[in-house]
Amino acid sequence: MKIKVSEAIVKCLEKENVKVLFGYPGGAVLPLYEALRSSSIEHILVRQEQSAAHMASGYGRASGKVGVCLATSGPGATNLITGIATAYMDSIPLIAITGQVNSQMIGRDMFQEADISGASEPFTKHNFLVKNADELPRIIKEAFYISNSGRKGPVLIDIPKDIQNQIIDFSYPKKINIRGYKPTYNGNTRQIKKAVEYINKSKKPIICVGGGISSSDAKKELVEFVKKTKIPVVCSLMGVDSFPNDSKYFAGLLGSHGYPFINNYMNKSDLLIVIGARFADRSTSMLNKSEVTKNVIHIDIDPAEIGKNVSTKVPIVGDAKNILNSLLQYNYSINTDEWLNNIQGKRKLYKEKLLEINKTGINPRRLIKKISDNMNDEGILTADVGLNQIWSAHCFSAKKERKFMTSGGLGTMGYSLPAAIGAKIAKKECDVVSVMGDGGFQMLLGELALITEHKLGVKIIIFNNNYLGMVKELQLNAYGKDSYYGVEIGFNPDFIKLAEAYGIEGMKISKEEEIDFAVERIFKDDKPFLLECIVDSNFPSIPRLGGRQNE
Repeated sequence: MKIKVSEAIVKCLEKENVKVLFGYPGGAVLPLYEALRSSSIEHILVRQEQSAAHMASGYGRASGKVGVCLATSGPGATNLITGIATAYMDSIPLIAITGQVNSQMIGRDMFQEADISGASEPFTKHNFLVKNADELPRIIKEAFYISNSGRKGPVLIDIPKDIQNQIIDFSYPKKINIRGYKPTYNGNTRQIKKAVEYINKSKKPIICVGGGISSSDAKKELVEFVKKTKIPVVCSLMGVDSFPNDSKYFAGLLGSHGYPFINNYMNKSDLLIVIGARFADRSTSMLNKSEVTKNVIHIDIDPAEIGKNVSTKVPIVGDAKNILNSLLQYNYSINTDEWLNNIQGKRKLYKEKLLEINKTGINPRRLIKKISDNMNDEGILTADVGLNQIWSAHCFSAKKERKFMTSGGLGTMGYSLPAAIGAKIAKKECDVVSVMGDGGFQMLLGELALITEHKLGVKIIIFNNNYLGMVKELQLNAYGKDSYYGVEIGFNPDFIKLAEAYGIEGMKISKEEEIDFAVERIFKDDKPFLLECIVDSNFPSIPRLGGRQNE
């Protein structure tokens, strides 16, 4: 079958079961858009290309599929980079397709030319510049396979305009065989046995989970393993929804912005079992590494991550689901009752501290708790970056099939709103709540138009403290209370009027007693709603406990 490459691209996407495409057109992708005109694929016109990547990410994370985004050459492509890098740091599968100037003109600084392959190389799992039209079907097949296998991540395909117009004899490959790319899925049997030995010798073990649990669809296996071993579980930001937060074995969030007492227990632990987590600086900065790293079992599908940040006693490379299934075949004889009870006692006290009534205004954590209490069991909460992210991670209960999405590795402000839109398009029947600060909301607020255009019942929470609150807190901790510079937002728009301009109803609250009514209004129906919550500019990310923060 002889067809244009632009038509072949669409057919390849249909073969990969792509239903939705997030994009922004331009001259270098005109042939592709013409081919999309008669396709079954739904095109979502974003208002900024960065949003296309975040929406594709949110859509993919909610649906379990690979999200796809599309942009033209030059500034369209470069605008995608932040969203691509966000997905890369958090190991989210994503396909980014970009147009490029005519192939014979590449390198001549043509109108809207940018070396997107070179520019995105540090932030992609792999990328392709299509030079031969006949290779296009194979390239797309490989791109989807690379993106959604091994340690998942974004792949970029850059396609010159002239190649899009060429005619090829179309045939989509059925098999993939990439020399040198053979991800390891099953753990080494000897290492697994060694891990079992370490577990049975331990008295104070802790399991640390990250986003790799969700990526490998290993939640069920993790729950079974924890029930069998009775080991308490802590999570990274990317792992908040990896284990039921209402389980008696769940301890909480670790790291510099985690539950402070958890870092203390991590330091007291005699065995850390790290599963599907990079164990990066935000997770380990509060640990006494000379003590903690004596006994670490690190399970990860990416061998480059094992031992990179924390020394590892038992490295196991492979897929978390497969390795947990292997570990479940063994018997365990440890007694963690006293250890677990001590941790749960501290957790109960800390949760009470989190939800104390704030005498100077609203405790934003109480609002998140109320939001969580009213969401359905498949609900999705997308948190932006900053104080709102920490409040959400501490007080959103990720139980049953709920999902918690945020930018964990790159820390991208503006992520929450487009990610929530993508998630709602994927799961229209689910409650989707987007939480942001007043700073992050204004990064990509133009995407409010999509909520109205596509009749999406996304619930938007803006915590307004007139500051870039997290940076202000960092300045306070680093330089003292009088050091604030560049973080006060001198002017904010009327967010409620702004919502109304986009056809979205909204309300503002500033008192504790207004929370119940506001939450009731938010979930009254499946229409979009924006709630602005006024927060004291000095309200901290985590409670100020006095003394050492990790006790």
